[in-house]
Amino acid sequence: MDFCNGFIKYDINIKVKKNAIKNGKMVAIISLSLLGILFLVGGYQYLKVAMAPEYDAETMPLNYEVLGSGEKKLLLMHGLAGSKNYWKQDLGKINGTHTLLLVDLLGFGDSPKPQSDYSLKTQLEALEKIIVKEGFNTTQTVIAGHSLGAIITLSFLAEHPDWFAGATTIGLPVFESKDRFTKQISDDSLFDRIAVGPYGKFFCMLHPLYLSKWFKPDNLTNDVFADSKKHTWQSYYNSFNAIILQTDLYNKTKNIRDKRILFIQGTEDKVAPIANVKKFASPFTNARLIQVSGGDHQLFLKEPSKVWEMIQDFFDEQELNIKT
Repeated sequence: MDFCNGFIKYDINIKVKKNAIKNGKMVAIISLSLLGILFLVGGYQYLKVAMAPEYDAETMPLNYEVLGSGEKKLLLMHGLAGSKNYWKQDLGKINGTHTLLLVDLLGFGDSPKPQSDYSLKTQLEALEKIIVKEGFNTTQTVIAGHSLGAIITLSFLAEHPDWFAGATTIGLPVFESKDRFTKQISDDSLFDRIAVGPYGKFFCMLHPLYLSKWFKPDNLTNDVFADSKKHTWQSYYNSFNAIILQTDLYNKTKNIRDKRILFIQGTEDKVAPIANVKKFASPFTNARLIQVSGGDHQLFLKEPSKVWEMIQDFFDEQELNIKT
């Protein structure tokens, strides 16, 4: 009986060991396969940028669209990984009174995606050509932007204060420093924390994997999410670091603090904390900050009609005050 029990235990131990080896091999195969996929996707994205031509402003114009027929003009710029189609929500509320210029920023949407530093200077120079060509450099034009586009909006107004009647920002991500950015969003956004970390560049190369339908945020429409896949790792990473993290908006906007500016900010915006916008907007003497209760970073997509109404009301009121 002892011999039989010993044999049974020995047989069970052999089977357990075989199963453990089998499972270990399977885990190793799965792990290597995943690493292989990451390497292939990242490698392809890297080569796509490395083989792209260098940026040439003369031969690589931005993609844009002019809509509406109103006498007033509205220039609209999207946020990081966005496109001009971001603004195509409830346009019937605005395109009767305004002519709209919708632009794909360099490296996003259907605009060229060359090798570039994607700095603020580069984006502004690319935009200048389109704005002048379409005649939006007049005092009838209001310039507006969301997120990354909001930073570009204020910077453009500071560069050309005589070109525009005023500006509107939505979800303005203003931070006093990169360290302040990391501290403020570290508990709320794993994605942004990784993006500014030491492996941020490689993480951006893997965007075709995490920008799949299984990871689509609830606050993005299907068309906006589809367009968010069109950037390259370089256009995203460089724009994020060179414009969002390194632009000193406090210093850059000192000369336009008397301009008509409307700040629209969601109270629940984790990407662009409203406390930062309150502090930033306070020195502006001809501005208004509208706090949208419960609004997050994509508040425009949730309530586009309300945003169009805010823009119209603010600048109509300002014009009336000037006339009287």
